[in-house]
Amino acid sequence: MKARNYGPVKGQAYTRKEYVKGFPPPKIVKFTMGDTKSTFDYELKLIALQRTQIRHVALEASRVAVNRVLMDKLVNDYYMQVLPYPHVILRENKMIFGAHADRLQQGMRRSFGRTIGTAARVEPGQPLMIVRVKAAALETGKEALKRGTAKLPIPCRIVVEKLETNDAAGKVEAV
Repeated sequence: MKARNYGPVKGQAYTRKEYVKGFPPPKIVKFTMGDTKSTFDYELKLIALQRTQIRHVALEASRVAVNRVLMDKLVNDYYMQVLPYPHVILRENKMIFGAHADRLQQGMRRSFGRTIGTAARVEPGQPLMIVRVKAAALETGKEALKRGTAKLPIPCRIVVEKLETNDAAGKVEAV
């Protein structure tokens, strides 16, 4: 199984879980981390630059890398959210190559394939992660997202937006 087989977006998204027996659940443990109630000055977004499918293990590895940097430097003074959810079920029809392999496999007969994982479909310009930090921790947030980008199979860019707070309403808006 190679990762390049599951990166390109081909055909319809296969998400009908009632027809598939025993598909593995996504490896992503948490989608939101940090302080959810505090107010922050800046919002950093990790934006995808290509159309692809990102496997659930890559999303989890990226989340762990970003969260580790933020936890080490900021303890709990940040907010982080992973946005795409891996809905697409990936299947593989395993084939054996070598001597006497023809006795062990069926070829294309009943070739539906076994489930090997899930993936999230991503479009160009779609945000993958959001990190909110205070003004003093802006560089730490950029470094964290840069480390998370290294775990993803596509090029990404980091967009920084200043957040404005309306004191009367208590809402946070991006400028």
